[in-house]
Amino acid sequence: MTTEQLSVVERLGGDVFLARTFGRTYKVVRGEAASLVGLMSWDDLNVILTHHRLEAPRFRLASNGEQVPAHRYSRPIVTRRSTVWYQLQPSELHRRLVEGATLVLDAVDELHAGIGGLAAQLERWLRTGVQANLYASWTGVEGFGVHWDDHDVVVVQLDGAKRWRIYGPTRTVPMHRDVETPEPPPEAPVADLVLTAGDLLYLPRGWWHAVAASEGQHSLHVTCGLQSTTGADLITWLSETLRAHEAVRADLPRFGTSEEQRGFLASFGKLIAAELESDDLIARFSSARDATERARLVPSLPYISAAPPDADLLVRLVTARPVLVAGPDSTVRLTAGGEEWTFAAKAEPMLATLSDGKPHRLADLAQAAGITLGQAAGVVTELVDGQAVAIGGVR
Repeated sequence: MTTEQLSVVERLGGDVFLARTFGRTYKVVRGEAASLVGLMSWDDLNVILTHHRLEAPRFRLASNGEQVPAHRYSRPIVTRRSTVWYQLQPSELHRRLVEGATLVLDAVDELHAGIGGLAAQLERWLRTGVQANLYASWTGVEGFGVHWDDHDVVVVQLDGAKRWRIYGPTRTVPMHRDVETPEPPPEAPVADLVLTAGDLLYLPRGWWHAVAASEGQHSLHVTCGLQSTTGADLITWLSETLRAHEAVRADLPRFGTSEEQRGFLASFGKLIAAELESDDLIARFSSARDATERARLVPSLPYISAAPPDADLLVRLVTARPVLVAGPDSTVRLTAGGEEWTFAAKAEPMLATLSDGKPHRLADLAQAAGITLGQAAGVVTELVDGQAVAIGGVR
């Protein structure tokens, strides 16, 4: 993670942002284009489109809220083995963009190291999953019209300028699977602003907005979508946790007497009430969610069997929020990406060092734990097999 990428988090406000802004209201942070040097450029986008076979809906064009048919900017290629893929036609792509289409590339964090690093940093800070989508546009035509998202977003304006009209919410924290839809937005926006290169915008979920490159400049920006963590998620997790109790696993007394049904619900209610009265319920849920968050999977080629005891071998954790706790009998337990490992307690300093997600030399990891290179390589091998660690400095 570079200093520039770290500054995106710092510029949003750190703990003050979490206490006063997060989930409450929008925030604009002005900056300079130089603050984002190295994050992502137009050349980077050209390279991705050149060297990857990206098809709809991951790569698409949108205009006035509608998806542009793929045949208008790509053509089918039939291979000699009769498989079909769609080859981008740059001249047709350019024409559609001149006509007002917006270029959209979903999950660009999986295709570009700089954006991937930004997404991972946000995941660690906000303790949630992040997907970064890239948007490029050239005209005042709105790609998606006035709309709202079912997740909070952090927007980074990479180049050019983009006008954002923000209308606010008409339903508090709406969800993707909800019982009602939000009322239409008001006619007048609560904010009408222009982001230029280096600017940041935070927008809570459910806030209506419209976006267009209407300032006479092309625009390139990345939107980091933040996975929501709601009361519904807590209830789902709690239903899984309570299966340890026989009363939860038992069949409902659908054919029992009224007295039997009341007795069942009373015992069931006591279990739920006890959990809801627990002071550490949210903390336990958050830890469990951290420990099971998906890894950003990375191969460790050419090391396909075991990590060699090479002092300069670079190792890094590929899960964003590992959970490291002391276990019984002088052990330490690491849970990450839904997997769990138990090591001797002396491995704890090594695991704690890896938890920052940065590449570390095997020699430094061994020295931190006071173990040999061979022992450190053994720990790394176990974690590579569990897809929690990758060998190499690839970001």
